[in-house]
Amino acid sequence: MTTQRDAAIWVAALTGVLTVSLHGQRANMPPLVTQAQYNQWQTELSNWGRWGPDDELGAANLITPTKRAEAAALVEDGFTVSLASDAEKVATIANPCPIEWSMVRATRTAASDTVAYPCIHGPGTTHLDAFAHIFFDGKMWNGYDVDGLVTMEEGATKNSIMTVKDGLVTRAVLYDIPRLKDVAYLEPGTRITVADLEAWEARTGVRVGSGDAFLVRWGRWAREDALGPFDTGQEAAGLDNHVIPWLKERDVAIAGWETPGYMPQPEGDISRLALHNFALTILGIQVLDRADFQALAAAAAERERYEFMMTIAPLPIPNGTGSPVNPIAMF
Repeated sequence: MTTQRDAAIWVAALTGVLTVSLHGQRANMPPLVTQAQYNQWQTELSNWGRWGPDDELGAANLITPTKRAEAAALVEDGFTVSLASDAEKVATIANPCPIEWSMVRATRTAASDTVAYPCIHGPGTTHLDAFAHIFFDGKMWNGYDVDGLVTMEEGATKNSIMTVKDGLVTRAVLYDIPRLKDVAYLEPGTRITVADLEAWEARTGVRVGSGDAFLVRWGRWAREDALGPFDTGQEAAGLDNHVIPWLKERDVAIAGWETPGYMPQPEGDISRLALHNFALTILGIQVLDRADFQALAAAAAERERYEFMMTIAPLPIPNGTGSPVNPIAMF
């Protein structure tokens, strides 16, 4: 028969185990990147000027014809999978800015509809960011001053989405961190570290390199399948800011994720979008935002292949700061 004293001992023991476990997790995490360190990286790690003073392609310069041919050589069975979330027509907590869609014609001979994306950069749209999207102290990719180049009247006359109208085709590598940790999804606030990324490389035998697309999955869509829609601005896992120098070292051309940043943030942390903004504006990495890697993860696991060819074709929107996209992976 369990006494009150026995129950108290069990509670104390369980609490101690949990405390040790949580302390161990915190002990294994790197310290937070400080604002001073982040500011210093903006000079030390910058790719501004690397491809000339007039460049608007950034790290996409690393996707050479040879690189595309190497990516095509990865195709074995011709299986394709979309990396885009489905457009939603109704507002939810997960997507407060849905598309505006309606039929304009429906007869016995033809039908036609119309669609608008009020929030290209919103949480409900898989999109590619143009370099005219994010600025550091009034400067965008390659050091261009935004004054006169990005205006309400004309949009972006420099670094617009039109710079990649011809599309992005390269080798892509998926880093499936929930699979690494044997969970369905990571808990909100989890910081994915360089150690996590390199543990995944050791497990799969593949690693991202120059001109590649780096795709990281934390399980955003698996969490929604399990718990229902949620606000990713308040609940999300994501890349730790210490991954920034790693991205520079690996020289990736594209970075893609399900959500930018992690929430909730630890006390004293810098902006949730610190890595997203740095990758886009300082490193010149093409950013694939708000992707859906559920089907991709399943296809990769079934084949035990985490490298494949990926194609991204943005809409040719003159002076646009981004575009909805439907990226395609081919195995």
